[in-house]
Parts: sequence; structure tokens; C-alpha cells
Amino acid sequence: MNEFRSHKVLERANAARWTLVAAFVVLAGAFFRTQILQHEKYRLKAETNRLRPVPLTPPRGHIFDRHGRIIAETVPGYSVKLLAASADSLRAVLERFRRIVPLDDEAVDAVVRRYRQATFQPALVLGDASFETVSRLQEHSALLPGLVIQTEPKRHYPAGKAVAHLVGYVGEVTESDLKSPRYAGLGLGTLVGKAGLEQQYDSALRGTAGLRYIEVNALGRMVREEGAAPPLPPVPGRPLRTTIDLELQRFIDSIWPVGVRGAMVALSTTGEVLALYSAPTYDPNVFIGGIPAAEWRALNTDEARPLLNRAVQVRYPPASTFKLATAIMGLRRGLVDFDTRMPIPCRGGMQFGNRYFRCWKREGHGDVDLTAAVAKSCDVYFYQLGLRIGLKGILDDGIQMGFGERAGIDLVNEVKPIYPASTDYYDKRYGPRGWSNAVILNLSIGQGENTQTLLNMVRFYQALAGDGKALTPRVVPGEPTRSRDLGLTAAQIAGLREALIAVVERGTAGATRSADLRTAGKTGTAQNPHGKDHGWYVGFAPADRPRIVVGAIMEFAEHGSTVAPYVVRVMRRHLLGPEPPGERGRVRIDVPRDSAPPPLEIPIDSPPPAPAPTVSAAGPVPR
Repeated sequence: MNEFRSHKVLERANAARWTLVAAFVVLAGAFFRTQILQHEKYRLKAETNRLRPVPLTPPRGHIFDRHGRIIAETVPGYSVKLLAASADSLRAVLERFRRIVPLDDEAVDAVVRRYRQATFQPALVLGDASFETVSRLQEHSALLPGLVIQTEPKRHYPAGKAVAHLVGYVGEVTESDLKSPRYAGLGLGTLVGKAGLEQQYDSALRGTAGLRYIEVNALGRMVREEGAAPPLPPVPGRPLRTTIDLELQRFIDSIWPVGVRGAMVALSTTGEVLALYSAPTYDPNVFIGGIPAAEWRALNTDEARPLLNRAVQVRYPPASTFKLATAIMGLRRGLVDFDTRMPIPCRGGMQFGNRYFRCWKREGHGDVDLTAAVAKSCDVYFYQLGLRIGLKGILDDGIQMGFGERAGIDLVNEVKPIYPASTDYYDKRYGPRGWSNAVILNLSIGQGENTQTLLNMVRFYQALAGDGKALTPRVVPGEPTRSRDLGLTAAQIAGLREALIAVVERGTAGATRSADLRTAGKTGTAQNPHGKDHGWYVGFAPADRPRIVVGAIMEFAEHGSTVAPYVVRVMRRHLLGPEPPGERGRVRIDVPRDSAPPPLEIPIDSPPPAPAPTVSAAGPVPR
């Protein structure tokens, strides 16, 4: 019995021994695998827990004008971030932060949202902190665990409001942005272009972000900032040289009438954009480091819509500036020449069916030829010319000349004009019997189902100032695309230029005539059922050998003759230099403060309904 018990004890001892040996072998193997075979993996994991990456913003490339002047630059700045172990601890630190530097509740919530999007990175609190703010925070750093202050480049626009719609602004990439292939590979917090040139050429201007590391303890609190690990330096963005004349851009801003909405565009005869201005404007510098929520709301709720680029994002009826297109249609089809007179002289209007359609000049223009009809902007002449061309001809020729397409400028969000491609447009919208040939009278004088951007009309006049070919406008130098040929002979181009010269010398823009610079152009007045009419003027200079084409639209300006002097001043500034001291200054134009917003057509998924295809008995008043 004792022997049996001794044998059982020995068996158990041996089993325990081998169990211990097996456990030791397993543990030894695990230690070998962990410390030898997977050393790099666990070392990296330990380093990851110990080190937190902090992105280094790359300097964006400078943007220059045609003469090397700075439109957008990168200057030194400070950012303030907070590192936290949890959202609750972050809020606790932010409460202390607010006692030192004011932050409203919306700003605090925004910081917490940033933290939750990337918990392993410090959350941005101030993107553009002043030296005084940074100094104050440094003094109280003991109360703010996880405070990270770093110097990093920030954007600056020396010309401010003068270049806002042209250059755009920068902001943090959003989660919705990251879904676009345009921003593939970027992380939250990366600064990208949000409008204008900054957005169009973002991939070149942005550069590549770098990294630096800060060391934290097991609780996620910062131990040290410098020397934790070698940093990866950022790669600066590439500079961008444009065709813009910054001094001309500033000049337009300085003379633009106070309180007036509209836009102005200046092109060279080779399609280079010399200036592009929209009013009202805004200061792109307020977006640096993140625009305050209250200011962002104010910009978006302002009925004047200052963020809207009226040069490329708003459509207006071209009014009498389109009469040159109607004249071209008649010339190309051999229906008229410059000496042609219409059967019905202008006596203030014309009977069409059972309707009487007035000319803008109640006493009429009399018996005029094509040149005089352009100079005096005679509606009755162009009513009859439009009827000769016919609706199909007006639509076909207008599409061929480019009135149904974008100008193609290298800026984002240019809208497409509205110009019917065929009579199917009217059948679909109004029914086969819902419209009549009265639409011809509207279209022939630039009203009705025809709305154009300012840029598209300036491009059209660039063709008249050049060799008859409309070039794609460019802000950054490149080979322009010859987009549309007006199909005119050299003699016809010369005759149309003479007609536009006559507008200035004895027509509707006579007040702009001067002895030292001969200019040409066309006024226009777009009907506005909500208030005063909108004024157009597009012209070029010198009239005999054009070098610059300038167009402007001013809302509520009543008529084109109000706009013409501003356009001529810009042409004179470009060609003749600074104005004499007595001519300098900004002019105020009275606009109705109680009028409803003008009927702007802005970019949306489906175009809004066009105006009803009828002509008011009162008639349009293009001047």
C-alpha cells in the first residue's frame, strides 16, 4: 500500500515537473518571439504610444502678378493646439484656456470636434495666434497641460479686398472634401484652397506636409516637445505667376462706386486676364487660421452676397451689348451691310401683330443705317433685323458664337450661360403653342431667354477687338485655346469697330470721349423687374489698335452710360498711367435700399426658369 502511494506521488511529481518545463518552454518561446523575432513591431508600437505626431504645415507657394508683385504670400505665424487623453479632459483644459484667451462656446465645440476626428493628434485651438496671445499662454502653461505652440507659415493677401474673388482663400479640408479625388491622401486639418486661384491651383500651391513628434507619458500628457524624434521637414508649394496686373486690380477697387453691386473684367486682346473684380467684396485675410463663426454667418446671410463672384458666377441679360452679335448674324448671312436701312424708320416704336413695341428713345431715331443703329442703340432697327434673321438663325448663330457655353477661364465655379440651342427649348418649357415669334424681338436686343456672364460678354468683345476669334481667357499663362471664330471678314471687323467708335464719338457713350485716347464700346441696360435697371458697358482701346478690353456690369445703375466712365478710366489707367490728382477718387451712385434683390441667376443643379417670352408693352430701355 505504501509502495502504491509512493508511486502515485512520484507520478504526480513528474507530471508537475514536465508541466513546469512545458510552461517554461512556452514562455521562453513567447519571450524569444516578442524580444527577438517581433522586436521591431513592438518597439514601433511602444514608440507610437510614447510619441505623438504633429503635422507641419508646408509654406504655400506665392502667387505673383505679371510684373512679379505679390498677390498672395506666406509669412510666419503661430498656431496653438492642445493634447488630451479624452474629450472630457480637453474640455476641462479649455475652461482654463478661456480664462486666459477668450473663446466662445462655438469655438470650444469646434476644438472638441477636431479632437474626436483625430484623437492621436493635438487639437487645433487657434490657427493664427498673435505674438501677444502666445506669450500670455506661455506664462500660464503650467495651468494648461498638453499645450502645444508651434511656429508655422500662414497665408497673407497684401491687397486684401481688392483681390478677394480672384485669389480666393484657404481653409481646413473637411470630411466631405476628403471624399473627392482632388484631396486624396490628405489628412484632417490640412489647409487647402477654398475659392479662386487658391482652389484652382491648390495641388501646386499646397506643398507636402511634414511631421514632428512630441513625447507623452502613459497618461497621454506631454513630457517634451523638442528632440523626441527626428522631424520630417515639409516640402514648400510651388510659386504661381499670373497674367494679372495687380496695380490695375487695386485701381478698380479704388474707383468702384460705393454700395454698388457688380463686377469688372479686363482682358488683353490675346485672352490674358488683366483684372477680375466683383463687388461687394470681402477680406480673404479673415479666413486665415479659421474664420469666426459669427463672421462666417454674416457673410452668408448678407443679402448682397459678398462671397459671390459676379464676374463668373452670375448671369445677366446682356441687353444692348448683344446687339453687336445680332449685327454679326445679319452681316454673315448677307442680310445687311453697314449702309443698310430698315423699311420702318424708328419713330419711338414698332407695331408687331397686335402689340406695339417701343424703342428706348420715345421720340425715335429716324431712318438710320447699321452703323448709326449701333451708335444710337436703336431698338426698332434691331427688331427688324432680328425678324429678318429668324428665330432659328438667331439660335444657331448664337450657339456657334459661344453664347451657350462657358468662357473656360481657369477659375472654379464658372456658370454656364442660358441660351436656347433650338426651338425645342420653347416647346418644352411653354408648350408648342405657348410662345410666338415675339421672342425674336426680345432676343435681338439681348433680352428674353438669353443670360450671360460678364466674362462671356467680354470674351465676345475681345474677338471684335482682335482678329475675330474669341480666345479662352487665362489667369495663369498658357497657350490660349481658340474657342470660337465669329466668321467675319477683315472688312466686317473694321466696320463693326467703326460702329463701336461711333458709340463713343456720337452715340450713347458720348460722355466718355477724350482727345488723348480714342476708345470704342457699347452700352447696355438690362431690365430689372425688381427695381432700377442694371447697366452694362464693354469697350476696348486704343480704338484703332486695341490692346485692352474691359467690361463692367453695375446692378441698379439704371443705364449703361452710367457705367461707361468707369470702364474708360480703367482703360486709360492701363494705357496712359496714373490719373491726374483732380480725377482721382471714388464716386457714389445712389441705389435703391428698399428694392428686392436683383434677379440673379446663380449656379444651382438645374437652371431656374427663364423669363416669360413676351415683350412688355412699355418696351425695353437699352441705352
